[in-house]
Amino acid sequence: MATPLLIIDDDEKLTELLRGYLSQFGFELWRAGNPDDGIFLLGKKNPRLVILDVMLPGRDGFQVCREIRAVSKVPVLMLTARGDTGDRVAGLELGADDYLSKPFEPRELVARIQSILRRLGENPTEKDQVLRAEELKVSLKTRQAWIGSEEIPITSNEFELLRFFLLNPGRVLSRDEIMDSLRGIDWEAYNRSIDVAVSRLRQKLKDDSKHPKYFKTVWGTGYLFLPNVSREG
Repeated sequence: MATPLLIIDDDEKLTELLRGYLSQFGFELWRAGNPDDGIFLLGKKNPRLVILDVMLPGRDGFQVCREIRAVSKVPVLMLTARGDTGDRVAGLELGADDYLSKPFEPRELVARIQSILRRLGENPTEKDQVLRAEELKVSLKTRQAWIGSEEIPITSNEFELLRFFLLNPGRVLSRDEIMDSLRGIDWEAYNRSIDVAVSRLRQKLKDDSKHPKYFKTVWGTGYLFLPNVSREG
């Protein structure tokens, strides 16, 4: 069975080219030419991943990404003709999982999609392992996180970053070390993307940067995950 993908892009010619190309790799591509149709198809088709263009009629992809994140944790790969750092950081701040600048090679798009889905892959026979730190609980199998009994909405990139911290408690992690550990994720070579992701995790964990419970900033170096971590399973 083909893996369903949704593209929200008003460029019909590009979409048709991608539909044929992606089908060779086992993907079925659904298209929405505007944001409203995209949000509708998201609920109707339940795609495994959304390819979202920044330049859309009516409202831009950043706003649409915000709307998607309000209702779904589906991975979002953003496309833009503007490859500057500001756009990339804006996408990360809104919960995008990856970024690709136009024009791009279709094979690179396939590689990005496969990388994201691989990170999200679950093995039903794999035994779960749960990590706990203070009130935080994380399931490595289901890729879910909770503070107490409340589940935290978390993107795949944020989960990978949180897992890396949980597996390295009490050790100062430099930004370069963090980026090296997250190879396959398009952080690019600018450190601010790591700072953005940590900031988002802080907000979701209700962690005060001035009086941190989880993430301590080590100025000029990186970050330290403060609490002890226990394992179950």
